[in-house]
Amino acid sequence: MSTEECHEYSSEEMASSLPSLKWSKETFDGMVRNFKFPDSWDARYPDEGQTAMDAPVGYITLFWDFFSAGNFRLPVINFFLEILSFYKFHISQMHPIGMVRVRHFEFVCRSMHIEPTVTRFRVFHQMHCFQGFYSFVQRASAKKILLQPPKSFHD
Repeated sequence: MSTEECHEYSSEEMASSLPSLKWSKETFDGMVRNFKFPDSWDARYPDEGQTAMDAPVGYITLFWDFFSAGNFRLPVINFFLEILSFYKFHISQMHPIGMVRVRHFEFVCRSMHIEPTVTRFRVFHQMHCFQGFYSFVQRASAKKILLQPPKSFHD
């Protein structure tokens, strides 16, 4: 699937169907502190009512779930950059469940002393797009490596 095929909704339609932010400024400040974001990154807490679609010019959206459930860390590793490059979408377009699947695949490979690659990843997963956000689903013929994948992240 190309990124062009995914853009079936207008920005306004996507923004109206996305849930509003449900976490506090204190939680955000704690994340910035705990993950040691440098001041130079100028991490910003969104304004009331903003969604992932509302990042100011020059900023990107990174979901809390990337860090908490997806074990995402900055700076990113080469494998993750190769995924974004191969599938031709931006990290701000990635759904948190997609992050979980990418990171889980990487952990499985590394635990088996196998280098994670896009080619290997594609054996088990294919790209999926819904409402402008990209994720990955299990290939029908592939053996499961994530036996209990998350269905969603609440709040």
